[in-house]
Amino acid sequence: MLGFVALTANLFKHIVSRRTHCVVVALLLLAACDKPALHHRESFVFGTRVEILIAGANEAQARPATTAVLQEFDRLHRTYHAWRPSELSDLSAALAEGKSVHVSSEMAALLDDAKRFSALGDGLFDPGIGQLISAWGFHSDEFKAALPDPSALAEWRENRAGIADLSIDGQIIGSRSRRVSLDLGGYLKGYALDRAAAILRGQGINNALINIGGNIMALGNKNGVPWSVGIQHPRQPGPLATLQLHDGEALGTSGDYQRFFELDGKRYCHLLDPVSGEPVMHTQALTVLISPRPGAGTLSDMATKPLFIAGTRWPKLAVKLNVDQVLRVDATGSFFVSPKMRERLEFTNGAPKPELVSLPPMK
Repeated sequence: MLGFVALTANLFKHIVSRRTHCVVVALLLLAACDKPALHHRESFVFGTRVEILIAGANEAQARPATTAVLQEFDRLHRTYHAWRPSELSDLSAALAEGKSVHVSSEMAALLDDAKRFSALGDGLFDPGIGQLISAWGFHSDEFKAALPDPSALAEWRENRAGIADLSIDGQIIGSRSRRVSLDLGGYLKGYALDRAAAILRGQGINNALINIGGNIMALGNKNGVPWSVGIQHPRQPGPLATLQLHDGEALGTSGDYQRFFELDGKRYCHLLDPVSGEPVMHTQALTVLISPRPGAGTLSDMATKPLFIAGTRWPKLAVKLNVDQVLRVDATGSFFVSPKMRERLEFTNGAPKPELVSLPPMK
């Protein structure tokens, strides 16, 4: 038995020991000795560990394909970094000066998609609140355990600005508010999954698993069997449940254990409510499973944010977002799951019995 293919024992210990940066989903890729070897590449991009596994291809075909994917990840990371010098940070600086900017067709499409999705998610997903994220100290690789100035938060609530303030005219981006600062961290990993899938399929790779810090997309299968993954428990090492992913499916998780600090016994995570200006404290983790569709990777990343922030209101919002497979862990550690998601999950021993939550009819 080969043991863990994607997560060796040493790597798993490293991930668990760094809870602030651990991946949301631990890959459970147990392979028998008589199975063909998997091509495995990993790197560190988007502030997290990324892995690519390819089945059913020889080294000469798999290596250049994974190299192309990692190069694309690096391009996206450099182009859309929120606080280091990048095309995105340059755009935010120009908007702060009241200027309009001609951007790439890709950036215009991303911002247009984000603006549309933000409106669909009742404004709870908002890539235009970079100033608020910075005020909480999360625009940094290392952040301090300190609260923002209360007057700054009060001013934010009084004069909120966000991606709804953007004007998008073709490739010309402007804003009616100089307070808009863009941060695409809420869905760039999902977009990267879609780009990776396109690159791999374009190079003849039809069986692969792409993992970007717990945001996962499956292509085909693993040597004739479905890819098997586990959803990270938000408060314990290891997975809380496992499931099998099929061709074109994408899994996304947002958790309060990824980027956070603790102060006076309270946990302050990077997932901020744009309305209150405060970190969300009623949810520990939220996972969505997206069926095969164009942009499944992007949706798997984007949808977790408004559903995480919505709290107990998530079922109605899930219907608006056309997402019907959801698992939520609330602040008490209780599990809530939609019926279709429950059918896919195998909960680990010791996991609380999940409460089934019916969704309103999809329109």
